[in-house]
Amino acid sequence: MTSPVSDSDTTEQDRRERQLVDAVIASFADTPNERLRTVLTAMVEHLHALIREVRLTGQEWEQAIAFLTHAGHITDDKRQEFILLSDVLGASMQTIIVNDDPTGRSTEATVVGPFFVENSTRVQLGADISGGASGEPCWVEGVVSDIDGRPLGGARIEVWEADDDGYYDVQYRDERSAARGHLYTDDDGRYRFWALTPTRYPIPSDGPVGGLLAATNRSPMRAPHLHFMVSHEAMRTVTTHVFVAGEDLGSDSVFGIRDSLIVDFSRSSGEEPTPDGRVIQGTSWTRARFDIVLAPQPVPRSTRSPA
Repeated sequence: MTSPVSDSDTTEQDRRERQLVDAVIASFADTPNERLRTVLTAMVEHLHALIREVRLTGQEWEQAIAFLTHAGHITDDKRQEFILLSDVLGASMQTIIVNDDPTGRSTEATVVGPFFVENSTRVQLGADISGGASGEPCWVEGVVSDIDGRPLGGARIEVWEADDDGYYDVQYRDERSAARGHLYTDDDGRYRFWALTPTRYPIPSDGPVGGLLAATNRSPMRAPHLHFMVSHEAMRTVTTHVFVAGEDLGSDSVFGIRDSLIVDFSRSSGEEPTPDGRVIQGTSWTRARFDIVLAPQPVPRSTRSPA
């Protein structure tokens, strides 16, 4: 017969558990980087609180280690499983919200996703970034400005998206670049290019993150979107999406949707004239306008005037 746990036993158990938390935190006391010490201290507090709250078993902790190990093994230079994990747990989006421009005057940011690639091909204004990727043609245009409405000429715009089958070019087997590129705004801050009408697609679900979604009965589908990363000297770089109004936006697997980023994509027939005179036969095409507002870089603390 098992003896009941007394209040004194519970108190002693709590003391031992808290003693370990304090010992781990004390081990960071001589960390020269104050920010590192702050983050590690909070991490230990929350991690140990989780273990104590749910009374985590040794077997469950081993399963967690195995999950992370699997994520590491499947990650390579074209697939980042840890970003996917961060995305589906909402950690990526929460980090963005915490660090976004608090004034609300600039374009809202959202997740980068695992498929951004450095050194994309430069295209000229009005060019087609699709590179032969499958999908309905889409004309995208807009103006990049600062929070006072002044146009920002020479702003760099990185754009990338999935094709009509839901694949990014880094998932192709032939190593080609498609549905991706960068361009610069003109002197009036204007930009324009041809892309593909965004469609819904699943995030990679054949790894541990996919297993997590399946175990929790969650959909791997992302809402239709086109990625933007916009930068300009002395301005905060914004990484964002434009989402398609009227589509099913209620089940974005990475929690990336923000109402201000939902844009109308008007559809035209192949017989209707395009903005640049391009001839499109046998298919429809869409058109969207997405104006982007950049916030100024925060003033470093060391250069701020005393209050």
